[in-house]
Amino acid sequence: MSRSRTRPSHIGGIVDRLVGSLGLSGDYHGWQIVARWPEIVGEHYARQSKALRFQDGILFVAVADAAWRQRMAMDTGKILNNIRDYPHGRVVKELRLVWGEKGSQVHGD
Repeated sequence: MSRSRTRPSHIGGIVDRLVGSLGLSGDYHGWQIVARWPEIVGEHYARQSKALRFQDGILFVAVADAAWRQRMAMDTGKILNNIRDYPHGRVVKELRLVWGEKGSQVHGD
């Protein structure tokens, strides 16, 4: 007697399908970019900034001071290209730099 075996599915694919079926894929993928911020921008920028949240296509990023805000503003195009190289990174339409403590919950609205 043989048993029918099904192949295990990768949890990531299951989560993606579930989130998509709930109509939440844009927010979910945006929050994945928030979580991967240090990997996306590299150690140099990650030490001076922190992705805080994703909302309506906008990635909010806190920077430690005005000098870093200006520097990152000049590199916004490059940063957006790096984001868009990641799976589902195209959900990020805009990068909004907010001045505040790197770890603070700055709202920036």
